[in-house]
This record gives sequence, structure tokens and C-alpha cells, in this order.
Amino acid sequence: MDLFNKDDRLNIANLITFANIACGVIALYFISKGDYFTAIILAWFAGAFDIADGKVARKYNLSTEFGVQLDSFADFLSFVIMPSFLLFYAMEKTSVFQEIVIGIVFIVYIICGLRRLVEFNLKVDAGEVAKFFEGVPTPLGAILLWILYLIYSYGVITSPYLITILVAVIAWTLNSKLRIPHP
Repeated sequence: MDLFNKDDRLNIANLITFANIACGVIALYFISKGDYFTAIILAWFAGAFDIADGKVARKYNLSTEFGVQLDSFADFLSFVIMPSFLLFYAMEKTSVFQEIVIGIVFIVYIICGLRRLVEFNLKVDAGEVAKFFEGVPTPLGAILLWILYLIYSYGVITSPYLITILVAVIAWTLNSKLRIPHP
């Protein structure tokens, strides 16, 4: 194992991405236990790893097609599935009908997030960074879902239906033509 060998699947950049994935999986475990606080902390660690893997890959010339694909899988888990589950399970649902309607919107959000990541992968070349994202990137979508979680948890908006409508709007922005500056 050579941490700085571009051809080694376990190079330092990919190991950082695997740490992102680990945080996302462990966060899902804590969501299943109702420990949303720990899940959110793990999500922020996943975000830090997501930033670090790209910086390390570019700095040490470790960018590869494998790394691009791996990063998108990590993003799907940590920034699409995990925040969706967090918000869905945190919201109080008073009927089976309400749970089904809200669940369908969250499934649509997850599909929109996956579509966004696949489209991104089809357009990006390893090691290149565009000045603008087209549509809201999945990490920003995750932050918006976490904000909705806070708004709901602190009673600013108590209607699960209103939160769900906002989730649908965020889902739409993931594949929109909005231009978001790349950090």
C-alpha cells in the first residue's frame, strides 16, 4: 500500500473518502437509535472528509476515475441518504397516509440526489474543478435538510407537510439550472 500512489486504490485521498463513507454508515446507525445529535456530528465529520479528499487528491496528483466515482458514492450515502433519513425519522407522523406521502417525497429527494451525482460524474474529468456547479450540490442539499431538521426540531415550523414541501423544493434544485459558485 502506497498512500501517495495514484494507481493504489487505498491511496490517502481514497482512504479519506472511505472515512466519509464510514461516518455516513455510522450516522445511519445512530439515526436508527433516535440519536440525531450524534448522527449530525458524524455528518459534519463526513463533510470535512469530503472537502479534504478532493484537496488531498489535487495536491498530490491522486485524482482518478475511481476516486471520482468513489467520492460520488460517499456523497450519495452521507449527503443524500443520511440527511433524508435523519429528517424523515425525526418528523412526527400521525397517520399511515401521512407517513406514505412524506415517504414518497423523501424517495423522490433520494432519486433526485442520485441523478444529480450521476449527471455530475458524466460531465466531470478527474482532477478538474469547475467554477460553478449546475444545480445545488448534494452537500449543500444536505445542509439545507439539516436546517429543516433544526427548524422542525425547535418548533419554528411544526407542520410535517410544510417541511415536506420544502424538501420537494430542495429536491428540484438538485437538478435545476441554478449556478452555484464552487468553493
